[in-house]
Amino acid sequence: MDLAHGIPITLHLETYVTQDDGTEKHVFDEPGTLVQLGDTLYIRYREIDEAAGTDYPVTMKLRGDGDIQLTRGGSADDTQLKLHFANERRVLTRYRTPYGIIPVETITPRLDVRLTDSPLAGEIYVEYQLNANGAHLGDYRLRLLFTA
Repeated sequence: MDLAHGIPITLHLETYVTQDDGTEKHVFDEPGTLVQLGDTLYIRYREIDEAAGTDYPVTMKLRGDGDIQLTRGGSADDTQLKLHFANERRVLTRYRTPYGIIPVETITPRLDVRLTDSPLAGEIYVEYQLNANGAHLGDYRLRLLFTA
């Protein structure tokens, strides 16, 4: 397979958001694309929530050093969230809103990536905490499964 030009994938995404003693679960089953450039894999898809009326482009960048960068929203959008996950590390990043840029910090106690070649598939699991302006915003879990 020529991953440099991208191949279609099917993905299943589950996210769990725990804030103020409550947990929300969101599930997305979407088509996407997997591209490899050097030692970096890119998973691209659209996160569509018909109930909320939202449609965001999402790129998950699996870096060769094991870190993951997640970008939700396009560069031309009013809102763009960029998160950087590094196992057992704190990373400062940014959240662009219509009202300005908010610095946010991710703390990632767990990050697991498993990939297989035959069939081409993968599982990405991330547990992280999100802070902004010194305040704890919530605890998050993300599980993404994909197959070519």
